[in-house]
Amino acid sequence: MQRGKNMAKTMKFLYVLILFSSMFLVIRVSDSIPYVNIGPCVKDKDRRKVPQYNIKCRNGECVRIRS
Repeated sequence: MQRGKNMAKTMKFLYVLILFSSMFLVIRVSDSIPYVNIGPCVKDKDRRKVPQYNIKCRNGECVRIRS
């Protein structure tokens, strides 16, 4: 009886561990820029500076350029 309870606790612990580690990896690996309402632009100088991202003005909108 005690063995079954310990086994259930172990399985629950492993399930929670895998769940949280996979959520962390999805957040870490995703290559998404947080949504920032940058607004329209005319030239590259008009764009808002966002650290760690290469943003350029294309067709009147600020877009992220992958490097």
